[in-house]
Formats: sequence, C-alpha cells, structure tokens
Amino acid sequence: MERAVPHTAPLGQMEVFQALQRLHMTIFSQSFSPCGKFLASGNNCGQIAIFSLSAALSSEAKEESKKPIVTFQAHDGPVYSMVSTDRHLFSAGDGEVKAWLWAEILKKRALRGHTDYIHCLALRDRNPEVLSGGEDGAVRLWDLRMAKEVQTIEVYKHEECSRPHNGRWIGCLATDSDWMVCGGGPALTLWHLRSSTPTTIFPMWAPQKHVTFYQDLILSAGQGPCVNQWQLSGELKAQVPGSSPGLLSLSLNQQPSAPECKVLTAAGNSCRVDVFTNLGYRAFSLSF
Repeated sequence: MERAVPHTAPLGQMEVFQALQRLHMTIFSQSFSPCGKFLASGNNCGQIAIFSLSAALSSEAKEESKKPIVTFQAHDGPVYSMVSTDRHLFSAGDGEVKAWLWAEILKKRALRGHTDYIHCLALRDRNPEVLSGGEDGAVRLWDLRMAKEVQTIEVYKHEECSRPHNGRWIGCLATDSDWMVCGGGPALTLWHLRSSTPTTIFPMWAPQKHVTFYQDLILSAGQGPCVNQWQLSGELKAQVPGSSPGLLSLSLNQQPSAPECKVLTAAGNSCRVDVFTNLGYRAFSLSF
C-alpha cells in the first residue's frame, strides 16, 4: 500500500528566489552598532542586513526575532568589509567605500507578510498606515507606528471580484479615507475598508495597472492607451487616449506650493510621459 504524500502549497516566485539566494549566500563582513544592540552583516549579493541582538537574545524571542529587521542593497557586488564609528557604518567591496548613518539605518523597518512580489503601495492620508498589494492576491494594511499588519483582504476569495482566468495578483490600489480601490487579476473594485466589503465592481475587462482617486472620480489605466475615468457608482464617464500603447503608471501633482504645475501624467510602454493639464485631453508629452 502506497503512503499518501502530504500536499504542500507551491512556493511563490519571490520565495523560490530568496531560497536560492540563501543557498548560495556567503557572508563576508560584520560590524556592531555603536550602541551594541544591533549587528550588521554584509553578503556576496551586495546586501547589508541589520539584526536586533536585544530581540534575538530576549527570553521571549521567536523565530521572527532572529531575522533581519531591515535588509538593503548597499553595493553592486559583495560587501567585503565593514567598520563602525559612533555615527556611521562604513562598507566597501566594489571599488567604493560608502558611509551610512546608523540613525537612518535604524529608522528603516521591513513589513513582512506577503508571500510573493509586492506590486503596489498606498498611504492613508490621516492615519500612519500604508496599504500593500501583491502577487499573492492579498491587500495588507500596516500600522506604521507598530510596524504591524492590522488587516488583510484576500480579494480573489470574493466571488464578485474573482477572475480566475486572470490570476489572483493585485497590480494597483489607492485609498481615500475609509475607502480603497484595487484591481489586477481580480476586477477593479471599490471597497469599504472598515467592513472589508466590496461595494462597486467596475466593468473593465482588461487588468488595470494603476488607479487613483481624484475628486469624485476614480482614474485607472492598464492594457490600452486610455486613462479611464470612473464614477464611484461604477459608470465609465470617459476614456482619454494617450500616446503609449499601454499605460503602467499615473501620477497627480496637486502640491499647493505649485498650483501652476497641477497636472496628471501617464506613462507606460514607450519613451514618452503624457501630460494632461485637464482630464479632457493630452496637452503634450515629455520624452526620454
């Protein structure tokens, strides 16, 4: 009689890459912080990882306590040497010596929870919170004060949003107060964050790559050359063509210090950045 083989979930692309990277990793250099509570380690991939010794040595330490609190790309090649002063961490290896302020390094924090690549981020206006969406199909809400995940919405599990033929990935999201709009593999959808409830499904077949709130509209772009203007009710108000065959990013400049530069810009599969001085037409294009 054959033994049943337990099913294991497939690894995401990012997990596979990280596992291969760890398998072939060499740590060339180390240095302690001036306070003695942190350890910096440099590897063959040009990365520097910062570990919290106080957390790892705590009687309440968990496996997560033994992972880096932050990892950053410091060099293009291996980090062969590091040394610390009272203020700086110096690193060297690819023909350059770089200086990093310890105070700035320790302000960095990694928010861990996604199991695959992260495609989009959005900041909440009045709360110290950030939303992230990724290849794993989840939108995660993080409290920046605690560096902690406080809410998860697995969009693809909601039947009204799910489009299995497109996949589960979240490619775009935006937030406005208690509202969020997101899309990608699942349909572009308006959500009420407090109740984790989808309220409006926008009738757009093509996956959207960027979305933003603007006054009483939602603007989106993706496959195709047009900026889509949506009513909050789900009605498509207008489609304004740009010069690129496909759009990957939108950006609104609404800085009060530069009212004369209030524009919408759109860019994607070309060397041009389209500039819209109002939402009705493309005024001109910038070009690389």
